[in-house]
Amino acid sequence: MNWFNVGKIVNTHGIKGEVRVISKTDFPEERYSPGSLLYLFLPKSKEPIKLIVKSHRTHKNFDLLTFENYSNISDVEMWKEGILKVSEEQLNELSEGEYYFYEIIGCTVVTVDDEEIGIVKEILTPGANDVWVVKHKDGKEFLIPYIDDVVINISTEDQRIIINPIEGLLE
Repeated sequence: MNWFNVGKIVNTHGIKGEVRVISKTDFPEERYSPGSLLYLFLPKSKEPIKLIVKSHRTHKNFDLLTFENYSNISDVEMWKEGILKVSEEQLNELSEGEYYFYEIIGCTVVTVDDEEIGIVKEILTPGANDVWVVKHKDGKEFLIPYIDDVVINISTEDQRIIINPIEGLLE
């Protein structure tokens, strides 16, 4: 089964079982809404702990969560450094033209002339648009902006992306 990070528990908050989370999800309203199912992976444990969100609020740059059946600081203190995840079955259906990072990473990038550029190894999110780090088989890396002028077609089924490189992009 594939698991996807939604947040990391960095501390407790107060004495009533609330935990402080650094969020890693684009969908905090859904992931942290009361009744939502999350799985907690602890560093020294093989099996995840199944958790149901009881409450959610934000405080400074953190998401504060409580979980059903865990209402005391001593219940949750050992969860520090734990990672909250969802299973692949819990992922949202995205709009057309939107992709999860795991669908893009690993895809082969080729030009409109069928010249292979390399494999997407990483996705950077510096600002207005994402930037894909594409590694050629000779080890050279290219930074491909995810913009309509450059990315022509994405086929996650074929793990293939067609680009129309703008001048200077592949130098």
